[in-house]
Amino acid sequence: MLIDSPLPQLDRLFDYALPAELGEVVPGVRVKAPLRTAGRVVDGFVVEVAFEPDDARALSEVESVVSPVQVLPDRLYRLARRAADRAAGSASDILRLAVPKRQVRVEKSWHAPESVPEVDADAVARARAVIDEYRGLADVLRDAGRAAVEAIPVPQDGVPGWALLLASAAAVQLAEGRSSILVVPDYRDQELLLQALAMLLPDEAVVRSDARQSNPDRYRAFLRTLDDAPCVVVGNRSTVYAPVRAGLVALWDDGDPLLSEPLAPYVHARDAALLRHEDEGSALLLAGHTRSTDAQRLVERGWMADITAARRITPQVRLSTPQELEQLGRQRVPSSAFAAARTASAEGPVLIQVARPGFAPTLVCASCRAPARCLHCGGPLGARRRGAVPVCGWCGRAANSWHCTHCSSDQVRLASSGTERTADELGRAFPGVRVIVSDGTHPVQHVDDKPALVVATRGAEPVAAGGYRAVILLDGARMLQAPELRIGESCLRWWTNAAALAAPGAPIHLVGVDGPVARALATWTPAAYARSELEARMPLKMPPTARVAQIEGLAPSVRRALDALVPLGISGESVLGPLPVDDDGRVRALVRFSYASGQAVAAALRGVVVADAAQSRRGRGRTHVLLSVHLDILEPEI
Repeated sequence: MLIDSPLPQLDRLFDYALPAELGEVVPGVRVKAPLRTAGRVVDGFVVEVAFEPDDARALSEVESVVSPVQVLPDRLYRLARRAADRAAGSASDILRLAVPKRQVRVEKSWHAPESVPEVDADAVARARAVIDEYRGLADVLRDAGRAAVEAIPVPQDGVPGWALLLASAAAVQLAEGRSSILVVPDYRDQELLLQALAMLLPDEAVVRSDARQSNPDRYRAFLRTLDDAPCVVVGNRSTVYAPVRAGLVALWDDGDPLLSEPLAPYVHARDAALLRHEDEGSALLLAGHTRSTDAQRLVERGWMADITAARRITPQVRLSTPQELEQLGRQRVPSSAFAAARTASAEGPVLIQVARPGFAPTLVCASCRAPARCLHCGGPLGARRRGAVPVCGWCGRAANSWHCTHCSSDQVRLASSGTERTADELGRAFPGVRVIVSDGTHPVQHVDDKPALVVATRGAEPVAAGGYRAVILLDGARMLQAPELRIGESCLRWWTNAAALAAPGAPIHLVGVDGPVARALATWTPAAYARSELEARMPLKMPPTARVAQIEGLAPSVRRALDALVPLGISGESVLGPLPVDDDGRVRALVRFSYASGQAVAAALRGVVVADAAQSRRGRGRTHVLLSVHLDILEPEI
């Protein structure tokens, strides 16, 4: 059995005896069993049942069977084990994400579906027509292949084109008796995908799975995925572990950091999907308006097919002229973009994308332009509305008697514009036109086709009925200034997703940006940009051209982990650090290694983690900082 424990030294299978009074115990059920080293009863899963001819070996007995339901089928255990081994982690940590807590009432009242959901013939025909709009996609689905798909950037039938694409692929699979797993970054994408699925499939064929569900609803959905009747599972990153017999696993926007699991062992949903494809032979799609460098690496190696639309559709993106770039400091919205917004707002909704929410997220000293910081905690000061007292973004204190620590001035000025300030300014410039704000505080999912100005942060753009009549992308230069390795591809992803919400032929203005990212947007060549990013990172051995492990802990533990990699030929320039992290003696190091040596590196690091944890347990009387290992980090820090 596999014990459900966060301790890395317990991440292995333990042998137990099954007493006769428990009756027949099958693999996959939850059980309780004693753990001698801890002197207590622990939870676990039965992984395998076999006859032991050697009765001389004394085994502890399983104490009880918690539930007769086989919540851990063999395919799910194999996936969890492989994903954990690849990330130098524990399988029980993976299963904690994949298998929800037991709900007794739900389990007792659960009845498996009596019949397989049928797909309407007309719906299947519409789905196949959508699939046929992409060269070679039908072959990939039929042959259980792998493909990176560039979605058509035009809304169709009231939903984004990408949602209709994934829903159509799932409908075709279901019509042929196969289940599908559709993974999206957040609830906005999930709602759009559910809307597209409702156009093609009956409600009983779709299973929603996400963290926003109540515990009973989530467990009920999990029980449905255990059944052999095919279905379509839709949810966020942990949905990739749904225990259906999948004929298709599809990820939307795999470059979104929300698909990276923040809990140990930090397995990205894309990596879990790749492992699942290898193990189960399901079709695999990575779809997006842009192309992540991770997906492009797989395409460059010939491991994934490059699928594009048979009929190329390029949004009309207009970049700022040199004259407008020079005037950007004095004029936030160039005259051409302003004129386009005024014309389009008379016909329907206009989207204005900004970088940040709020009124003025940051303030600076009016005299010396130094960032305005809270005198109590040092946090950044911001304004919630025009003329309001500045408020600290960390401690929430009002800065009534603020003064600059550099020049002693007591005056501040606005350094940036959020959604509310932008809406306030545009409301005065466009009298009589509705202004709608959509951000994390004021989420809006849909807007009608009546004239309006929709001011939204990146990723929070509502879907407009019929598409936006114009799209204005502001604060692009500020977005590109973020000190992140992937900021270029992130900006391109934000901008293409917003541009894809425009109506056919609607103008799209990217304000204040030039260079490779702007050209990639204007020519709509995301794959070419991803290819150039890979070429630039290759000499530096930065991800995803190489794998990177982050090792953090006390200096002796980190040094033992680095020494364990020396026999694998990983030392010298392959190691960055270690450098101090805090005043408690913790240090951090980065290790770069090839994909070919990934299995050996993960095993070596896992061995050090287990030894470090065991040493910590033996020395209970003293404080010990456990060694942590994070493979395939998105943003290396040192």
